[in-house]
Amino acid sequence: MTSSLILPGCQLYYRHRSAAQVLPTNPGDQPDKILFEKASQEIDHGRYDVGRLTLQTLINTYPDSEYLSKAKLEIADSYYNEGGVSGLTQAEAEYKDFITFFPTAPEAPMAQFRVGMAHYRLMAKADRDRTEARLAEAELKEFLLKYPDSPLIIRVKRRLRETQEVLGEAEYKTAEFYYLRGSYPAARSRLQDIVEKYPNFSGGDRSLYYLAKSYEHLRQSKEAIPYYDRILTDFPLSPYTKNAKAQLTALHQPIPRPTKAMLARARADAARREQPGVFQKMTHIMSSAPDTSQTLHGPVRLGAPQPGEVEVAKTTPAAAPAGNATIVLQPASDASLNAGKPVDTKAESTTSAENSTAKAADSSSKPSTDTSSDVPVAPKKKSRFNRLKRLIPF
Repeated sequence: MTSSLILPGCQLYYRHRSAAQVLPTNPGDQPDKILFEKASQEIDHGRYDVGRLTLQTLINTYPDSEYLSKAKLEIADSYYNEGGVSGLTQAEAEYKDFITFFPTAPEAPMAQFRVGMAHYRLMAKADRDRTEARLAEAELKEFLLKYPDSPLIIRVKRRLRETQEVLGEAEYKTAEFYYLRGSYPAARSRLQDIVEKYPNFSGGDRSLYYLAKSYEHLRQSKEAIPYYDRILTDFPLSPYTKNAKAQLTALHQPIPRPTKAMLARARADAARREQPGVFQKMTHIMSSAPDTSQTLHGPVRLGAPQPGEVEVAKTTPAAAPAGNATIVLQPASDASLNAGKPVDTKAESTTSAENSTAKAADSSSKPSTDTSSDVPVAPKKKSRFNRLKRLIPF
């Protein structure tokens, strides 16, 4: 009796649920539109594989459809929403494919942003592999260069700061390892990278202080002065300001003062920063995601050009010859080739003329020794010694 009452109810609920999932179609709707709406509904209900197969059918069957770009973007979004390592990796490839085929589409900035976010969601802690963090930083910087006027710029800068917080913390741990073991050149190079590349790193004051101390250990006190100054100007509320002032006083340097804007920003960061409780610390230990709650909210810096990049020549190129100008080719001497200097055609012609004149003068001043002339030559007289030499053999 009870089963007879429950089973019809279940059957009615199943029929109602199946009917609700069927999209109402109009007789005049195009088949590509019907496929796209059906795939979107499948993806919205979590059936990603079925929705992607339907969208792929639309792309293959109707290559000139107006829903082609929407279909490719919907496939990428389905992988992104599905998550996981495989899903986010496939989402990155699909988003880049969409940007390649539709670079001017209104959805292109969001696609580029989600490429960076795919790596951001796979980013590990600072003491783990930093490959995903570096890729996220590169993709977010690419967004800032390609779409500087996009309304997503605030979100992109925030994620870029958080990504650089993780990279800065990882570099600082390596630099601290070298500094504590007395390898000051290695610590200096690491700290220098942090100071130049990650201006919003929460440990920027520590990096500046130990960078200056590394220079002092290397007996380069003058090189440490700018970094002590930056502690006082960029981090006015830092606990390292007292030591920085003492070091500048010992070096007989003036004490700089922070601007009102920098002081206000430092106070805002201090008010925003919260000390984690015991529960939050335990959660962070158990989680594989990095902690970015201490990130500073300063301006984003894209960084200086890396070594090995092509730079624009600073010297102006030589002016091209006019169309009516004639070009005269002059042979270069061995001396000019060895010296590596350009040949002066006027000096070369003057020198050659002078040499030919001097040779002609020398030849005219010397007596002629031609034996084929008609003037007879007087015979030489034989001395007595030659006659005795013939009579008395030695």
